[in-house]
Amino acid sequence: MAWSRSINKAFLKQILKEAQIPSPPAEGLYQPTCVFLLIFNKIEPHLLAILKADTEGYPWRNQVALPGGHIEANDASPVDAVFRELKEELNIPKEQVELIGSMGHFQTINRKDIEVFIGLWNGLGPVRYETREIAKVLEIPVQALVDIHRTENFHAQPNDLQQFTYPINDLTIWGATARILHYFIELWYLRPDLPLKPLIF
Repeated sequence: MAWSRSINKAFLKQILKEAQIPSPPAEGLYQPTCVFLLIFNKIEPHLLAILKADTEGYPWRNQVALPGGHIEANDASPVDAVFRELKEELNIPKEQVELIGSMGHFQTINRKDIEVFIGLWNGLGPVRYETREIAKVLEIPVQALVDIHRTENFHAQPNDLQQFTYPINDLTIWGATARILHYFIELWYLRPDLPLKPLIF
């Protein structure tokens, strides 16, 4: 089943348009970075994430993250940067992704500003990655994250809290990635005027 038949793109675009997304910080205070929150269909909606490599001295060692990286001086825009990073990290070309829009900015304790872009991936690949930086690619069911969110009573809690964790199989998503997922779930899934699974037609 193609993702275009099961993921409600119009809903995603409309909610993102209406949302008061987190604003960027004052210029010069944080190093600009960008990531892709990629949704794809595998019977039901999944997110594409990565597990950083277990490399001594690597700042993000063994952490679950979204694909992306720093915005370079020769990038024409953050959108160009996030597509470049996606191709470099996972070999996913721009032609396989439909950009929905920006989900806003999230700051980290090590002075990074992360702009998060929502994208729909067609799942074709082939995905390839550099093992010195990435240990594995993760396919995470969105509903599993929502279930944790509800069970742990994360709904309506301030997004600046550091205690959000989303344990998936033998891994735990925490830190900035967990905050991004918390915001994503609050934005799409927990509006009282919308059905439980608005991603699905």
